[in-house]
Amino acid sequence: MDYQVTGNEYVSLPTIREKDGSIESISCLYMAVKGMLELKGKDYFIQPYVSCDDRLLPLCPEWNREHFWIPSFISSCDEISFHCTYLSPIGERGFAVRLEARNQSDARHQITIGVQGDCSELLHTVNESLSLNQGKSMIPSNWNNMFVFQCVPGVPLIAFAPVISDHSPFSEVDQGAEWEQNGFSYAIHRTTVLQPEEAFGLDLFFGVGYEEVAATTSAKEMLRQGFDTLHRRMADWLSSREKHASNPAINTILNTNLFFAFFFASGRTIDTEELCMMTSRSPRYYVSAAYWDRDSLLWAFPAILEADPSYARELLLAVFRRQSRNFGVHSRYIDGTVLEPGFELDELCAPVIALERYISATEESEITKNVEISEALRSIARKLEERKHPNIDLYSTFLQPTDDKHNYPFLTYDNMLVWKTLSILGKRTGRLSLKQQAERVQSAIEKYCVFEHEGKQIYAWSVNLKGNWDIYDEPPGSLQVLPFYGYCDMNNQTWTNTVHLIRDKEYSLSFAGHAIAEIGCKHAPHPWILSICNSLLAGYTEDAFQHLLATKMDNGIACESVDEDTGECTTGAAFATCAGFLAYSISKTLKC
Repeated sequence: MDYQVTGNEYVSLPTIREKDGSIESISCLYMAVKGMLELKGKDYFIQPYVSCDDRLLPLCPEWNREHFWIPSFISSCDEISFHCTYLSPIGERGFAVRLEARNQSDARHQITIGVQGDCSELLHTVNESLSLNQGKSMIPSNWNNMFVFQCVPGVPLIAFAPVISDHSPFSEVDQGAEWEQNGFSYAIHRTTVLQPEEAFGLDLFFGVGYEEVAATTSAKEMLRQGFDTLHRRMADWLSSREKHASNPAINTILNTNLFFAFFFASGRTIDTEELCMMTSRSPRYYVSAAYWDRDSLLWAFPAILEADPSYARELLLAVFRRQSRNFGVHSRYIDGTVLEPGFELDELCAPVIALERYISATEESEITKNVEISEALRSIARKLEERKHPNIDLYSTFLQPTDDKHNYPFLTYDNMLVWKTLSILGKRTGRLSLKQQAERVQSAIEKYCVFEHEGKQIYAWSVNLKGNWDIYDEPPGSLQVLPFYGYCDMNNQTWTNTVHLIRDKEYSLSFAGHAIAEIGCKHAPHPWILSICNSLLAGYTEDAFQHLLATKMDNGIACESVDEDTGECTTGAAFATCAGFLAYSISKTLKC
């Protein structure tokens, strides 16, 4: 099934069904439960509808994404036109839905527009989803003169509330709408008689919060501002951050993935209002709502930094504050505690590389004086030293960039990142010893990680320093990007030989000769979208764009891998951090 998506810092709408416009679920980040809370119904959470003379009209949506992020659809049946827009305004704890109907017939008709919903399910999600059954209720509320869903398993956890009118001395909004609620089901609707060519509408505002008052007043605050004001503010925000590529199809891919990464690879918790980063806020991604240093800082962060340096700064500080104790550990919860153990060298290097990227973009070197950052940099240097071979200037890892176990512990790509990290640390701390160690690492890579294959010098994927080595590549940490990180230039013969080898049809995971001739790996043996990113950064621009345009991905949004012949998503739908690296790679290649 294809989905539309939207969201803001506080709430995600990851599953808007294209076939009928229904929202299956919404989700919010929640620090106290270390992940994400999902509100959903048995079949839908919110379903828009239109009826004519008491007859429900079928919906056949034709979709549009305004500024690549505000989804809406038009559906026409029996000369009744129905328009629905989903708006998640920046800075608001909630979202809005605008419904509009027009009578395009020659006769008068009684038209009803509205939504029906089901709030029966609450899930806790970090990779897997767990149903939360205790303390759920749907109760009347004087705060919105309607009802509110809340979960109070001893203490408040989350609340969700709609609002359609406001009667107060300072604000008078009445749309003439009605509502019903029964158990966890509800309906909100407005009915009128339309003459030919007449139209009418209904604006619905939905708030989320820690408890009843927070949710209802979040909705009411949006109602008081009005849909048009919120829409204009969001459109202006998006417009000021859009990139511009000359090819319309590439432009759509670039900006859709940029905003998906911005709002689904990062967000603000509704209980502590902290910014945090994660793989994806979509439950459709198979390791959603958890944190990886590599994914967040090497892939998503560069795109977010280009879009909004101030927001990126807050994210960076939040990462160093919450995650620094366990930098380099496989995966963590959003609060920084360990989710999946296992050391990964690329993840230990990622925070330093992201910090340097921020300083280079903003020229704000003073950020390194932040106590949490300076202490973390010292800790990273110590952890690196623990991974160094006792006699050779190479560093070991336990897991590869795919999070899978290695064949041999010393990876060329990972040690390139160590070289990069030590060079940065030497520059930012003024410690000559670190700069000198970086030079020794580069010399060790050239001495111990270069081998002859079919008469040509190539970089091995991994070595054990006892004579064993392998030919391999992984899109999440590819040898193709050595020049991108400044380790060598694209004229380096060893690098050129290596890239030609892993892209050749004789290499079983290159998929050369297929429509999507990009590299895969054992973790997912199909072409990866990250490989398209790597190809763009490695100078294979024409091929990479050709492959990108031949992929559907996840309805235009980055996924982990695609079928090599059809371009359909095969693994990892709604991969938000990958979406960030895709947007960044396109932007950098085209100099947008």
